[in-house]
Amino acid sequence: MSSPVTIHPALPSTPESMGVAPYNFPRVDQAEAFPVLTAAQITRFRDAGRVRKVELGEILFEPGLTNAPLWVLLSGSLDIVLSDGTGGERALVTFHAGTFTGEMTTISNRAGMARGRISEAGEFIELNRQQLQDLLARDAELSEILMRAFILRRILLLSSGYGNVILMGSRHSPETLRLREFLSRNAHPHTYIDLDIDKNSQAMLDRFSVKVEEIPVVICNGKTVLRNPSTHELARCLGFNPSIEPTEVRDVVIVGAGPAGLAAAVYAASEGLDVLVIETTAPGGQAGTSSKIENYLGFPMGVSGQELTNRAAAQAQKFGAQMIIASSVARLNCDQRPYEVHLDDGRTIPAKTIVIASGAQYNKPHIENLANFEGLGIYYGATFLESQLCGQEEVVVIGGGNSAGQAAIFLSETASRVHMLVRTQRLSETMSRYLIQRIEKNPKIDLRYGTEIIALEGANHLERVTWQDKSGATESHPIRHVFIMAGASPRTDWLKGCLALDEKGFILTGRDLDPMPKEFGWMLDRRPQMLETSLPGVFAVGDVRANSVKRVASAVGEGAIAVSLVHRTLAEL
Repeated sequence: MSSPVTIHPALPSTPESMGVAPYNFPRVDQAEAFPVLTAAQITRFRDAGRVRKVELGEILFEPGLTNAPLWVLLSGSLDIVLSDGTGGERALVTFHAGTFTGEMTTISNRAGMARGRISEAGEFIELNRQQLQDLLARDAELSEILMRAFILRRILLLSSGYGNVILMGSRHSPETLRLREFLSRNAHPHTYIDLDIDKNSQAMLDRFSVKVEEIPVVICNGKTVLRNPSTHELARCLGFNPSIEPTEVRDVVIVGAGPAGLAAAVYAASEGLDVLVIETTAPGGQAGTSSKIENYLGFPMGVSGQELTNRAAAQAQKFGAQMIIASSVARLNCDQRPYEVHLDDGRTIPAKTIVIASGAQYNKPHIENLANFEGLGIYYGATFLESQLCGQEEVVVIGGGNSAGQAAIFLSETASRVHMLVRTQRLSETMSRYLIQRIEKNPKIDLRYGTEIIALEGANHLERVTWQDKSGATESHPIRHVFIMAGASPRTDWLKGCLALDEKGFILTGRDLDPMPKEFGWMLDRRPQMLETSLPGVFAVGDVRANSVKRVASAVGEGAIAVSLVHRTLAEL
């Protein structure tokens, strides 16, 4: 028999000098990414689906198709190809007998990226989405094989720079950074072309009269051209979000896909509840931008925030949770049951219960021209993408919490010097001891207490920073990159009038509602449960909750606990 898969490692049509990574596989075991099924395993797939004949040249799926079936090859072969953005195709993999198709979009309900074309007639087993989910739920061995393969195949796509998106932009464009961050944090494979390096692509855009304000340009699925799209427009073009039936009442709607929201999604979906998660940007929240989390249980060597939350998102979707990306909740209709969650795009989602895990956002220093440099030297996350923009230059990190400490250590690996500015006089109350010790002993980190930035200067990009210490002394430095990770404000504007909030806008829950504020009536005989808000059946978890512990582990714990409380509430209805 021929090899179970044939890899087509053709190089991208544009060289690495254009800002596109060359096609190469990382250190991934291809036997695990493309496993060969045993006869017994194939029999279980056969029992779960149906066998059908396929003909030479038949197209089984196209880019943009949602709910694509999983195919197990009994005989014949299947080519997986991507559009190259110019009307041609790029071959990725050819599957042969004993293997199966699919990657993360197979379980996420997102639109697929590739075309599947029969290159040799034969017989395939077809499993639709429901059949696949049922199989994942009852067959632990096949579930592990499929999930491992799907994750590893996505990693291979990400490392290759291949996908169904070509993003052409400039490193001097904050909009380019916005879209690159959106695609990267959502782990969506794409090709990035830097117009500052690739003069041929720039000339092409000039011929089509693309204006500076219309950059970046995105080619989606090899055919749709978007000029400086919003993240919502890009998500829609890529088929990120499932169609929502407006009359379907969900058991639980989870607002926010940080650690707390993802934990709630995993436990609720695994226990058979109808779950919908709504996320404004990407799974992970603030934790998703952490370069390395070393004090999370079970990861003695540490784990990046994005890796942890991407795995959690895949786990939730494996159990059947649906997820809407790049949409925000505009308001909550709390005057009736079921409640109604109104999205910023006009859609309305009824829900029996709601878990609010919308998190908090970093506070912005009161600097007059701060907004002028956002994305142009001012950043609110320190991932590999931002570190590439900084190179070996000096950088500033503002903040005294764990996120700021992790960012300072991470950036010190590449930056020539990291100036860490902390408003307070010590870190012991806000940062883990292991981070403090590393910062204090790192010769590349300049730790300054009682210090704040008072001025930013620059033309088209941040060029100079001035800070002031507690004595009033000021210093000015030619620094072009500042990372802000100071304090946090809750995202609760959409809840005013519906829920009781504290003076800072965080949501009051459980015992913190004793006594219940007069303006919020409580009609039930019982008192609010531990994580329940002033509105029955609405819960708050994670950073958005008043008096919560600002740690990933506690957020995950609250998300899990909330699901048990959701079950109690559903039993009351």
